[in-house]
Amino acid sequence: MTPLLSVDGLSAGYGDLQVLHDVDLHVAAGEVVSLVGANGAGKTTLLTAISRGLDVTAGGITFDGMDLRSTRPHHVPDAGLVLVPEGRRLFPFLTVEENLVLGAYTKRARKDSKDSLSEVYELFPKLLDRRSQLAGSLSGGEQQMCALGRGLMARPTLLALDEPSLGLAPIVVDQIFDCIQDLVTRDITILIVEQNVSRSLELSDRAYVLDQGRVVMSGSAQELKGDPRLGAAYLGEEVAHES
Repeated sequence: MTPLLSVDGLSAGYGDLQVLHDVDLHVAAGEVVSLVGANGAGKTTLLTAISRGLDVTAGGITFDGMDLRSTRPHHVPDAGLVLVPEGRRLFPFLTVEENLVLGAYTKRARKDSKDSLSEVYELFPKLLDRRSQLAGSLSGGEQQMCALGRGLMARPTLLALDEPSLGLAPIVVDQIFDCIQDLVTRDITILIVEQNVSRSLELSDRAYVLDQGRVVMSGSAQELKGDPRLGAAYLGEEVAHES
């Protein structure tokens, strides 16, 4: 079966600093795939490169049969690949609903924007209560819900999530993961970078471990959860690269 997303031999970085080295990663339609590793391992850089927010120096990225390396960044969401970035990046002086509606700017999403908005409010009832409130006045958890909702407004085929629970209280983390689990039941393919490795693996089918910009482990989430090398890689200790 042809994967929905294929990353093959990808190398990328910032100027003279190469962060990613020959990365291979594949996500099938309907899967939830975790990307884990220590801080600075290159996880956010990989998501940014996949979503075309960063030029790559080698390798290929194919999404739903489309060569993303030859696709302009603003066309990537219209193809169905949507990134919810770390730090939420909401427009603080716009209302919750204005932020959400901005997520439906693509051609594929515009015609269904009213239905999408209803679905987001059904998934996040708190956003409905605060739809006229400025996004910058929301709590951290509510802002993350708004960021997730804005991503869903683009009608993604694959939703890439970068640290959705970062900086949130434990009870709010539970709420966010419950929402992500709900998305899984709606047949949205998910690629997730998450500091809470255990929770991320619980809802994932497969996972990749990055160490210093290289994939050092991959396999089913259940296999990796029971592999003692995962802790070593995640904590940034020395890990032997797989051949």
